[in-house]
Formats: sequence, C-alpha cells, structure tokens
Amino acid sequence: MNAALEMTQVSKSYGEGASTVQALQSVDLIVQPGELVAIMGPSGSGKSTLLTIAGTLEEATSGSVCVDGRETSSMSRNDRARLRRRSIGYVFQDFNLLAGLTAAENVSLPLELDGTRGKAARAIALEALDELGLTDRAGHFPDELSGGERQRVAIARAVVGDRRLLLADEPTGALDSVNGEGVMRLVRAACKRGVAGVMVTHDAQLASWADRVVFLRDGRVVDQSLPAPGPESLLSAASDR
Repeated sequence: MNAALEMTQVSKSYGEGASTVQALQSVDLIVQPGELVAIMGPSGSGKSTLLTIAGTLEEATSGSVCVDGRETSSMSRNDRARLRRRSIGYVFQDFNLLAGLTAAENVSLPLELDGTRGKAARAIALEALDELGLTDRAGHFPDELSGGERQRVAIARAVVGDRRLLLADEPTGALDSVNGEGVMRLVRAACKRGVAGVMVTHDAQLASWADRVVFLRDGRVVDQSLPAPGPESLLSAASDR
C-alpha cells in the first residue's frame, strides 16, 4: 500500500541572495493511511509551509512530494487541482468557506464537484454536520455563524468523501474544549477509515490525539516521538481507534 504522503528531502526558500529565507530544509516525512501525525514547533519553524507543500498549494524549491503514490511536481496545474479536490481535505485557520453558500452547501460542494449527485451529497454533508452538533445551522450562511461554528463546518467539509489525506492547521483553535473534542473525534474517525492526517498545533493536549509527533525547528525535523499523555477524556477517545 502506498504511503498517503511521502516528502523526501523537501526544501523551500523564499527570496534571493542575502534576503533568502529558508522555510524548510531537507525535510523527510512519511505518513501512512490511517495515521495521524501532529506537527509542532515554534512560530516560524516551517509548520504551515510544510502543510501547503504537502497539499500542493505551493511547490517545493527542491525535493519530492508524493500523495497516494503520485509525484506531484510532474503534474500539470489541472492535475494538481483535481488531486486536491478528490484526495486532500484542508482545514485552514481562516476557514475558507464560500460566503454565498450555506453550511450544508459548503460541505457538499467538493462531493458534487467530484460527481456525487446533489441529494446524495447533501445527505452526506448533513450527516457530517450532525456529528459536529450543527444540524440546526445547516441552512445558515457563514456570516450567520460564530467563529467556532465556521471552524466545525470547515472540518466537516474536509473529512467528507473519499479523502486520502487530511491537512489541518490548528483545527480546534477557535473552539472550546467540548467542541474541540468533537472535532478530534471526527478526525480520528476519518483516520480509522484509512485517511492519513497531518495537523499543525501548538497545543500538547491536541497532539495527544496523534499517533506520532514531529517537531520542527528552523525548517528542519529535529525530533519525532509518541505524544505526551493528555487529559483523561482525550486519552479515552484516542484509545478508541
């Protein structure tokens, strides 16, 4: 079985000459189907850059990135867009919801773009929203939702469909502990189905849901370990994998 994500000697630099900033330096990372990996490190360590390159939103300066066994640098722009739509789910810090669509329509849109009929796509979207306690908000537009509700809609959109890879940047940053735990239960359920997850976090309690924690500093992987034990509720949920 192919690794869901394989990054080999990936480097990324911005600028030229004396003003060059090295965001990533020779990063190796393999994430298997069903595995959840937390990426931790200080601000400016390259965590978000790693996510955007893993998700083909930007290209590495050097090195190789494979998603589901497919080398992405050799793909056309259209092929990369198709890969993102079909195989990669994203959760951004700014949510990236479409203002003119309801919560249910935002969640069902990727399914419909990939050929799922409207009624079936809506049923899947409503089920995902229900798991996150948003059934009564399904018909509301993003500007009618709180920040925490928009975050949960973004999570629902990222996990629906036949995803191979889930990329999340601080996925519970706008949520209280109860709703944050609900989000992580949904992420773990996706991993149990075989989705590979990579999440950036500053929160050690959130990292306790992961199978492995990768630490970045100055654009380099400096350590990998099992997560530290978290609160009892998190350990209980994480053990049900």
